[in-house]
Amino acid sequence: MSSITEILHSVPVDPLTGAIAVPVYQTSTFVQEAPGVNKGYDYARTGNPTRAALEKIVAQLEKGDAGFAFATGLAAIDAVVKLFSAGDEIIAVDDIYGGAYRLFTHVYQKLGITVHYVDTTDAENILPFINERTKCIWLESPTNPTLKVSDIRHICALAKTIGALVVVDNTFAGPLAQTPITLGADIVIHSATKYLAGHSDLLAGLVITAKPELSEKIKFIQNATGGILGPWDCFLTIRGIETLELRYLQQSTTALVIAEYLQQHPLVDVVHYPGLASHKNHAIACDQQNGLFGGVVSFSLRDDTQEAAHTFVTQTKYFKLAESLGGVKSLLCHPATMTHASVPRERRLIAGVQDSLIRLSCGIERTEDLIQDIEQALSAISFTKKNLSYANS
Repeated sequence: MSSITEILHSVPVDPLTGAIAVPVYQTSTFVQEAPGVNKGYDYARTGNPTRAALEKIVAQLEKGDAGFAFATGLAAIDAVVKLFSAGDEIIAVDDIYGGAYRLFTHVYQKLGITVHYVDTTDAENILPFINERTKCIWLESPTNPTLKVSDIRHICALAKTIGALVVVDNTFAGPLAQTPITLGADIVIHSATKYLAGHSDLLAGLVITAKPELSEKIKFIQNATGGILGPWDCFLTIRGIETLELRYLQQSTTALVIAEYLQQHPLVDVVHYPGLASHKNHAIACDQQNGLFGGVVSFSLRDDTQEAAHTFVTQTKYFKLAESLGGVKSLLCHPATMTHASVPRERRLIAGVQDSLIRLSCGIERTEDLIQDIEQALSAISFTKKNLSYANS
């Protein structure tokens, strides 16, 4: 596990001026001494010193060979999918981010890449889908939004026997909790928009590769397709990373308290949080995530309707209704009509995304204030139900 000391001192002092903060090289091009003779940079799409600093930092944090910064998390995902060709098959976690599902289904499926969606919380579920065309096993652990946990080490060992790559979206855990490359993964993806940047003020995606041959391929794709992260957003992401441990520990502590509170509430049906002993793969999460479970909690209501969920998400004061997560201010969303609206309802339900499912992202506010906020929003559901019952009597 990376420590705050390691994080802070992975940020380099500027060798030119001694600046303790990474300079923002806001330039499109670099003057050359002669044709092909330069100081390591020629054009900002190919390389930029601010971006290079971020990419080196995240490679260190994720224990990888190299890192690559993209304009969004989806741009990072898209770059990795470009490693594959028509006829290739991907086995993906069933409870997958809605944007990834949309990309796989509406862009790459028509280009000849087939994706099978599988409940990877039991590695044995993968076996029936393996064939000679299987090139990749695509994991999120924990998943978005039901926080399913897969045994990354076990699945990586399985993938090695068939020569398939393992890609892990590590957005919900992050390098403080787990480093999938040390568990055998080939590629790690982050939506750095979330915990790494941590302030809900930018979009960014990261790819970290385990081996030089993969690094070369992703670097080529990054340069060829141009979906790079700009220098100012690179600077902001680095600044966010410097406080990652302080934020993530507070968010994780608050989330566990909230999960335990929700678990005993009479209006709540199921609570999803890897830190709960009731979670299916709690033991794996304890080992794999170094006992850190993140700041996201999701739960469904006993009144499993979108109407009940909408009542809750429109009554909170501190939890702001918005997509995204991982920032210093608490957010909540209704996945069925927001983050996962592009996923057909039948598939959503199979993956555990119920109509009343609500996703909370805990910020760094006082835990007691957030509990009170949830309590009054749940009371609004109860009040609404009583009024409806009275009106219909």
